[in-house]
Amino acid sequence: MLRTAIAGSLPKPVWLAEPDKLWPQWRASGTALDDAKRDATLLWIKAQEDAGLSTIGDGEQSRQHFVHGFVERVGGIDFEHKVEIGIRNERYKAMVPQVVGPLSMDGRVHAREAQLLRAHTRRQTKFTLPGPMTIVDTVADRHYGDRVKLAFAFAELLNREAKALQADGIDIVQFDEPAFNVYMAEAADWGVAALERAAQGLTCKTAVHICYGYGIEANNKWKHTLGDEWRQYEQVFPALARSRIDQVSLECMHSRVPLELIGLLAGKDVMVGVIDVASDAVETADEVAETIGRALQFVAHDKLIACTNCGMAPMARGIAEAKLSALARGAAQVA
Repeated sequence: MLRTAIAGSLPKPVWLAEPDKLWPQWRASGTALDDAKRDATLLWIKAQEDAGLSTIGDGEQSRQHFVHGFVERVGGIDFEHKVEIGIRNERYKAMVPQVVGPLSMDGRVHAREAQLLRAHTRRQTKFTLPGPMTIVDTVADRHYGDRVKLAFAFAELLNREAKALQADGIDIVQFDEPAFNVYMAEAADWGVAALERAAQGLTCKTAVHICYGYGIEANNKWKHTLGDEWRQYEQVFPALARSRIDQVSLECMHSRVPLELIGLLAGKDVMVGVIDVASDAVETADEVAETIGRALQFVAHDKLIACTNCGMAPMARGIAEAKLSALARGAAQVA
């Protein structure tokens, strides 16, 4: 049967955090917050299994944001004095922490979540980390003065955590790099190299998720400026095809990505986005199967993983659950 997975994030229950927000505020603190994060993670593990997915993630329930959830445990970063900057090439503004000294990391970042995930499912597991280029684009550098040096400094810390995740029993470590679709020349020049540094020495499967962003207004407006064909992947896929990364994602459902670009990823597993995270309309199983069928013209059946276009963090919980079911049912039709 076709493999199925989520890209990474899932909505946080309303009792855990503010709903429908990309940077939600937590509803509790201290031990109560730790318990709520654990409960939400267990809830989504069960929901993914019930939907029929073959690869299970933690839904990033313990992270306020997919980048800052990692960065908040890194030394040399000031979270007390955040500043507003334009991220993703000024697509939207965000309040971000400042890099004020050499980066360091004391101990683990995601041990609790990864071990919880591994202990509560017998299925294949995937755990997500932000990629180095995307981290660089989501912090304000006041120390290194060089994006490449900062990216490789983050890559070393990511590599340490990724190896620990592997030791926890995680089957796939995925790095999220939406910045690859924004700074395409830099991604091919040094972004993929920094990504490979983050994945260096791993023997588990490695993946990189490259999308057109969460279903938020700023991203949706940006997509309307990209023309009739979205060819950003064309500039970075050849570099990824030459890399040691095992799996590469692309956005397909309701996108204008020419599917023949999958051919640039010969030899790689391809995570094909068949669920639109920018719409609350729930796909039918037939629609999912049709998108998978079109992708199978360019990638072998055993190399395709049916996936969501991106994370679902800002989405309503009930809609996300319905979309997970559609994902699995549509993939089952093709199998």
